Amino acid sequence: MEPDLTVEFAGIKLPNPAILASGILGVSSEIMIRAARAGAGAVVTKSFNRKGREGYRNPSFIEVPGGFLNALGIPNPGMEEMREEVRAVAKAGVPVIASVFGFDPQEFAEAASMGEEGGAIAVELNVSCPHVEEVGVEIGQRPGMVAEVTRAVKKKVRVPVIVKLTPNVTSIQEIAKASEGAGADAITAINTALGMAIDVDAGIPILGGKVGGLSGPALHSIAVRTVYQVREAVKIPIIGVGGITDWKGAVEMMMAGASAIQVGTAVMYRGVEVFREITTGVSKFLRENGYGSVRELVGMAHKSA
Repeated sequence: MEPDLTVEFAGIKLPNPAILASGILGVSSEIMIRAARAGAGAVVTKSFNRKGREGYRNPSFIEVPGGFLNALGIPNPGMEEMREEVRAVAKAGVPVIASVFGFDPQEFAEAASMGEEGGAIAVELNVSCPHVEEVGVEIGQRPGMVAEVTRAVKKKVRVPVIVKLTPNVTSIQEIAKASEGAGADAITAINTALGMAIDVDAGIPILGGKVGGLSGPALHSIAVRTVYQVREAVKIPIIGVGGITDWKGAVEMMMAGASAIQVGTAVMYRGVEVFREITTGVSKFLRENGYGSVRELVGMAHKSA
């Protein structure tokens, strides 16, 4: 008998634990549907807000050792257009999670409501956006702000609310606890880590936004550590993301405490077929090691600690 790959967390049921992460591929309904057809258990849209954003000037995405740096500035067409993309994905029978952001709690709530209207099975709060009243501060770096945003969204939608944590904090456990205390149904850990690349010939930062988010394999061990720590701090489920490129990275993340995983950067250079490769590899690992279900892996590393 083949191992059971289905997962269930925070009221969400998926055919397998591999989810398309929010990012570059998540604006078009066609590509999100394609990812699901290629084996993704669910898809997350690109983050969107009330009126949309143009993003930062180029270059906004560059390759660095071990991954990529991006300073895209969260470009998106706005919540009304994204609602229709969500609707098209949902109508195709694909579980879709709406990733939303805003510059105040009300904007988060409005965008989340629009995602729910389109048929999203959950909303993911991208709290890594800047806080307008404190230059250089991400909303996700302040427990009080994260709690305020989470509460505002919980009042507005009925679907599960997932808070995506930024690693650019002193204590990620504190932010996780604030999310849980405000009613979050689950946590996604982690978003990109701050990084920079400099053109040594010109002596200036390469990215148009100067500082960017590091993703890819270089982020993986940080993400695994974060998921492990968050699992120790909260009782709500975790979705692990950061540098997963194969089945082993997925298994490692789940053993650290993730109920499901997200894949982003690997899709950029491996294509959407990476989802099938990951789930096939996980299934083989389960079968060869005598596991009946992928759910048996969740949090395993804590039992032996």
